[in-house]
Amino acid sequence: MKNSILPIAIFVITLISSPQITAQEFKGLDKSPMDMAAFPSSYRVSDKIVKVIYSRPQLKGRDLMKLAPPEKVWRTGANEAVEITFYKDVVFGGKAVKAGVYSLFVIPSLDEDWTIIINEAKNVWGSYSYNQDQDVVRVAGISSKVEKNVEAFSMMFEKDMTLKMGWGNMVISVPIK
Repeated sequence: MKNSILPIAIFVITLISSPQITAQEFKGLDKSPMDMAAFPSSYRVSDKIVKVIYSRPQLKGRDLMKLAPPEKVWRTGANEAVEITFYKDVVFGGKAVKAGVYSLFVIPSLDEDWTIIINEAKNVWGSYSYNQDQDVVRVAGISSKVEKNVEAFSMMFEKDMTLKMGWGNMVISVPIK
């Protein structure tokens, strides 16, 4: 009997002392959660034309123009620069773009349409390492003001594949064909 208690005791001590995964070890929710928009938007359609992966900062009473300063390159959201994937060659805002993975930056404006930039950089944090020499195209995003405030930065595609970006009282649109 004594011979069988020792292995059981060692087994129990090993179980108790071994590292265990607990909920406290997992990272909490991101303050600017990652999201995705695609065209076609149906999750059941696997033959996508375009997909954007972006993070969604919230205004929380802050001024949009302080978070996305006018006339400065902005990462278009939070955290990493937006990743836009074209699965087919497209015409983005009137300019040809080859299929591939790119970063999407914007230059906000107070008085006119925002500049939308498709850039060759990949896997970059924010716009800190933005390099204009890597721009594929720059187009004018059509800006409009909306009455209902968009609290969290949001991106979507209309039925005609127009990319819409909304935050605060601004919506920026770029046609894609």
